[in-house]
Amino acid sequence: MSFEDESLDIFITEARELVQDVEEGILRLEETPVEAESVNSLFRAIHTLKGSSGLFGLDHMVQFTHVIETLLDLVRQGELSVTPDLVSALLPCGDHILSLVEAVAHGRADATPEELSTGAVLLSRLEPFLPGNAPGTAAPAPAPEPLADEEKAWHLGLRFGPDSLRNGMDPLAFIRYLSTVGTITNLTVVSDDLPALDEMDPETCYLGFEVEYETSVPKADIESVFEFVREDSDIRITPGDAQVDSYVRLIGTLPESDRIGDILIRSGAATEREITDAMNLQQERSRGSNTMVPLGEILVELNIVPRQVVDAALRKQRRSGETRAQQDTQTLRVDAARLDRLINLVGELVIAQASAGVVCLDEGNDRAGMAEAQSEVMRLVEEVRDSALSLRMVPIGTTFRRFERVVRDVSHELGKEVGLIVTGGDAEVDKALVERIGDPLVHLVRNSLDHGIESPAERLRRGKPARGTLRLNAFHDGGNIVIEVADDGKGLDRDRILERAIERGLVEPGAALTDAEIYELIFEPGFSTAAAVSNLSGRGVGMDVVRKNVTALRGTIEVETEVGVGTTMRLRLPLTLAIIDGFLVGVGSRFFIVPLDRVTECVELPVAEAGRNVMDLRGEVLPFIRLRSMFDIDGQPARRQSVVVVEQSGQRTGLVVDALMGEFQTVIKPLGPLFARAKYISGATILGNGEVALILDVGPLVAGQTERERALHADAVA
Repeated sequence: MSFEDESLDIFITEARELVQDVEEGILRLEETPVEAESVNSLFRAIHTLKGSSGLFGLDHMVQFTHVIETLLDLVRQGELSVTPDLVSALLPCGDHILSLVEAVAHGRADATPEELSTGAVLLSRLEPFLPGNAPGTAAPAPAPEPLADEEKAWHLGLRFGPDSLRNGMDPLAFIRYLSTVGTITNLTVVSDDLPALDEMDPETCYLGFEVEYETSVPKADIESVFEFVREDSDIRITPGDAQVDSYVRLIGTLPESDRIGDILIRSGAATEREITDAMNLQQERSRGSNTMVPLGEILVELNIVPRQVVDAALRKQRRSGETRAQQDTQTLRVDAARLDRLINLVGELVIAQASAGVVCLDEGNDRAGMAEAQSEVMRLVEEVRDSALSLRMVPIGTTFRRFERVVRDVSHELGKEVGLIVTGGDAEVDKALVERIGDPLVHLVRNSLDHGIESPAERLRRGKPARGTLRLNAFHDGGNIVIEVADDGKGLDRDRILERAIERGLVEPGAALTDAEIYELIFEPGFSTAAAVSNLSGRGVGMDVVRKNVTALRGTIEVETEVGVGTTMRLRLPLTLAIIDGFLVGVGSRFFIVPLDRVTECVELPVAEAGRNVMDLRGEVLPFIRLRSMFDIDGQPARRQSVVVVEQSGQRTGLVVDALMGEFQTVIKPLGPLFARAKYISGATILGNGEVALILDVGPLVAGQTERERALHADAVA
């Protein structure tokens, strides 16, 4: 089979969409189990996947989807009832089909032993729902023995606590037990801590062991052997040298994941306990620091996972993000009517351009005729631009639908009852923005589920329904799209946030902060009020990632919360990343673009305020930033300077400039790697006269001014 075949590319594109339809269909099945059309749509999607796979000789996909198709047919015939257990068994099957499709996209037609093993496990979970040997049920392809059943080599570093003997624990008993579930190929006694004979305490354990061990049981089972001595002992279990390459290869075949801990647990190189302990240590080390020690470095330092295995997991993690971006940008379905309109506009533009050329060549035409021809060309250029941009616009609901699965899985994991309500899904936004906003939204949704919405018992105590509600809403506001993630949970604890901020040195004791400023602290690197780290949250990295990603998209995030009522995270983002409406200003010989949606008004700088950094704006104290000083621009200020008043997160600040040049629609050009660390600049554009104008990043600019004022105030008080 040739993987350069264009028809195969079409299959991959359609298969990805069908898998998305399958997941949505399964979730709808849980909500409306008696709705015939939901079952039929789901059945058709699986049937199409099966048939298309057969056309390309993907027998392993045919066999896997055939069993699911048979089960759905029983549901369709009314012979099998839909239950939460059935839905839980079906959902991972969609994930597995997608991983098989991605393998085909990467040029691999045959399933690996690990994929066959995973498929067999998933199908075994469906067997209880198949009555007997259901007609049409095909036995799954024989799967190889899972890796967990193969003999694997481990190195055990055992340092038993000095009180082990007093606590009734015999170290040799653990060694003997290991022999019953595996083979000890080499054992070395470590006696470095053994004192002189006259100083020895017969009830104190001084000995340690280095054990080379081979067994077929997974690492978690080996770890459980030492459950009763773990608290006061140092137990290290690492893959043997000969096993490292096997783990590296295994990690390469695993499904994509953006969490290194999940990758290592899934491969068997680390256990959940080890990852949790490492995350706790990671959080401890981050206290009082704005930098987070990478989890992989801690695992290597603790001798939990070898460096080569961690590097393999990091490569898999990076590929996960690259693969998602590649998948999202490969194809884009375009409404035919929009494409037809663009083609018609291009035709009109060609005619108008030719007409303008004739007018220019005809010496008898006056300036008015030339201006009219140019105006017509410009009008058509703007329409072509708007029409071309509309081709990239997709409904935000496509992104919202993926959270139905997230909410279901996470709420079940937390033992909570949560319903998702989606509104405004038809609001359109640039596809490039949709691709990049997914991860920040995942962080916000998971935080709401973990920290915001209470457990059913706690909600009942507070007089709330046991079932919580999470809302995703989107709407257009001028040239922006606003996305809201709202929950009806307990709200943010203002005092607890302030207390943690003072503990970490983010805020000086006694500082007077507004509620908005206190809630902004949750976006600081490493900030968390969680009492314990979990696999979902509590590491203080999620909200920092959210703000960083939103700011990179020229957006803002606002927090609205009420204790006992709930919290709303409001993201305000531009509709497109390619063009913005800006306000052009000049400072000396330099030009800057201020995003128009941040500008509230322009006023003249009073002569009396020339030497100060604040001014009186109709009774309001308005701090301002002198762009000339900020960007170290040579020359003398203009005799009459102006102040562009901008607003960010409810805070107004002025920008002092020499000249106001009016509104300007800007085509954004990204800055090169040389300017990657440039502060307060989000891009650049080319003006009509060939000059370069820098686009100001108002959010960090205003935030930086606030920090400078706070530092000056602290120095003055001191």
